[in-house]
Amino acid sequence: QVQLVESGGGLVQAGGSLRLSCAASGNIFSFNGMGWYRQLPGKQRELVATISSGGSTNYADSVKGRFTISRDNAKNTVSLEMNSLKPEDTAVYFCSGRTFVYGSGYKDYWGQGTQVTVSS
Repeated sequence: QVQLVESGGGLVQAGGSLRLSCAASGNIFSFNGMGWYRQLPGKQRELVATISSGGSTNYADSVKGRFTISRDNAKNTVSLEMNSLKPEDTAVYFCSGRTFVYGSGYKDYWGQGTQVTVSS
């Protein structure tokens, strides 16, 4: 079974930086798309950033210009560099990967999440 594991979460002061990483394992060739999502305290999960296998990126307006997503297709890893962090960025961050089977459809995989806490 495919497994995604996040790392790099922790406590940081407002204005600081943090880098999250996600590694995939299991019997899978590659993900068509990968992304980062987050769940703020007491709120629903929301999109942070996504990146395609070709390198095209998409960012939520709230993080645009501050966060950068990147991936290594050969290693099936995805990273999120977070700069100028704000207290409102405090959340559990989840890594995701999407696969596509022709004639079937997409299937998404999720990591367990890593806590990011930004203090003021």
